[in-house]
Amino acid sequence: MMQTQTKESQSRLSPEQALELLVKGNTRFLKTNQHNRNLLKQAEETSKGQFPFAAILSCIDSRTSSELIFDQGMGDVFSIRIAGNIINEDVLGCMEFACKAAGSKLVMVLGHTSCGAVKGACTKVEMGNLTGLLQKIQPSVARVTADDGSEVDPDKVSHINVDHSIDEILRKSPIIQELLNNQEIGLVGAMYNVSTGQVTITNKKF
Repeated sequence: MMQTQTKESQSRLSPEQALELLVKGNTRFLKTNQHNRNLLKQAEETSKGQFPFAAILSCIDSRTSSELIFDQGMGDVFSIRIAGNIINEDVLGCMEFACKAAGSKLVMVLGHTSCGAVKGACTKVEMGNLTGLLQKIQPSVARVTADDGSEVDPDKVSHINVDHSIDEILRKSPIIQELLNNQEIGLVGAMYNVSTGQVTITNKKF
């Protein structure tokens, strides 16, 4: 039976070990060999405090639940979700809380294949408040726009968009930058394949 994350177990982890926990979790997911957890017991054990070892920014896509694809239990990860895994002040605030206040050792930006938000940005969809959100993906679209005018590959844009989000984190959050400089946290980018379930690490900063 898996043990619930505690302040002690969290504090003993290095950023590299935190990433390894996620990598091993995805391997279990791929092999359908997930840990046996008593989630109701974990709910009770975390009722008075939580000590997640990582903060994962992912898309709202229904296929990209971090807890599922990394085989994590209650109290293991902070899950930050927004369409296109874009960066704004609220997302940065979540990351700063997770790492500076709550002791998480890793920030991951997780993009995915077949992303509807990225496809919308590629085709310049405009719809209410979604318009402003998709504009935040346009710098990534611009980096892969074909010179010959051919259709942009959304998956390539998704990959670039992960790197762009990491750049935005470092540019706009002195707190995360300082924690990274002090080797208190790691910052990584990754892509999730919705067809295979595989997570591929694309960018690592320790």
